[in-house]
Amino acid sequence: MFVIVGWHMFQDMTKNLNQSMGPIKDLVDIQTRMLEELTRLQMECVKNCVEATMLQTKDLPSCHSAEDVVSLQQKYVRELEETLRNASSKNLKAFNDAREQMERVTQDAYSAFAPKK
Repeated sequence: MFVIVGWHMFQDMTKNLNQSMGPIKDLVDIQTRMLEELTRLQMECVKNCVEATMLQTKDLPSCHSAEDVVSLQQKYVRELEETLRNASSKNLKAFNDAREQMERVTQDAYSAFAPKK
């Protein structure tokens, strides 16, 4: 009899622990997804920068004057700037999405444990 009661107490304690850890697990999941998205975005940005550099290198032999080189460099800088601006915007969106999700989880967890009025 004591073993059965002890087992049920252990199961109840484990269940309560798992429920109380739920918000923490949710926060870790949100952070993991955010980091995966940021990694994907950074890899995409690096790929775009490398491709722009390779294209510039490929186009360089077609330049016949200093003005051509300057024009090519200006085009490259504009493309690079646009790539970095887009990456920055997407990174901020990923951060903000994660922040909003974390705020919801923490608010829900707080509401669950807050004294009822």
